[in-house]
Amino acid sequence: MAQASSDDKAPSLTVCVIAYNSGPTLRTCLERLGAQTFADFETLVIDNASPDPGDAAIAAEFPFVRLVRNAENLGFAVAGNQGAGLARGRWYVLLNPDAFAEPDWLAELVAAAERHPPVRSFTSRQMMADAPGVLDGLGDVMSIWGIPYRGGYMSRDTGQAFEGEVFSPCGAAMMIDRDLFLGLGGFYAPYFCYGEDVDLGYRLQLAGEPTLLVPAAVIHHLGSASSGGRKSEFAVFHGTRNRFWGVYKNTPWTLLPLVIPLHIAAVIFISSRRPNWPHAGIVWRAFVDSLKGLPGILRDRRAVQASRRVDIADVARAMTWDPRDLTYRRPVIRPLRRP
Repeated sequence: MAQASSDDKAPSLTVCVIAYNSGPTLRTCLERLGAQTFADFETLVIDNASPDPGDAAIAAEFPFVRLVRNAENLGFAVAGNQGAGLARGRWYVLLNPDAFAEPDWLAELVAAAERHPPVRSFTSRQMMADAPGVLDGLGDVMSIWGIPYRGGYMSRDTGQAFEGEVFSPCGAAMMIDRDLFLGLGGFYAPYFCYGEDVDLGYRLQLAGEPTLLVPAAVIHHLGSASSGGRKSEFAVFHGTRNRFWGVYKNTPWTLLPLVIPLHIAAVIFISSRRPNWPHAGIVWRAFVDSLKGLPGILRDRRAVQASRRVDIADVARAMTWDPRDLTYRRPVIRPLRRP
């Protein structure tokens, strides 16, 4: 399908793909974007200084791609903010380079935005690209333990999803009003990568901005293809540290005395399980590093909490308090609130 060029009027959407050592998955990702039934969008690929120069070469194969080459790896968070600054569309769409969209993916997101004009944040139904019929996620869930997870991750897709609110969009395939994204400060830069989407989702919750799951908008996701896998040292370290920071920064004061002990207890319990023993040292390093960054986190916390526009009870209701949800990674989807 034809897509908006830099010489045309501003497109409705900007799709941003942040690439780092993505290789062949990037080509498949862009091929699927080129086959979208909705055509009023631009595609921005940010090559985050991939050591393998193939990412930029692959992106250059596609005439509709606007390629940005960074001189260093800025991480997903900063590159995501960079993309928002360069975007020309009203809607800012993030798609992982290892995520492959169904042809009507963008059309379904746009249709959902038209059905629900007050909503300004949307997330997709994510399927495992290498396991047919298995979910990669139905939006992100936040537990009262301060442990976020992708709803339905690794479970069979039984059609349990319905269009409704989730705690947070998943950064692998999300659409957000660009002005809203920028107004909230975008992704939290110190994270570098991992957890920046949940952190953004938490700030959306504090601002009273719902995120809508659109089950008809489907992508197929490999997951952690650029960082060595979900259990790599890099992923475990950044994921653990950033979760600590997210708890410190985003949890309202009234909930903090409950969430911090529960979070630490949950991390200790998870680390004590035999499959996670090899990562115990990494988790400890991440905790120590989170404490070193605490002065900056607490400074930023003041700004985040000052911008809260909802009751603390609303924040608590947006989380799950059922331990079975976290244990089994069950989706938590609620009816869309009336504006």
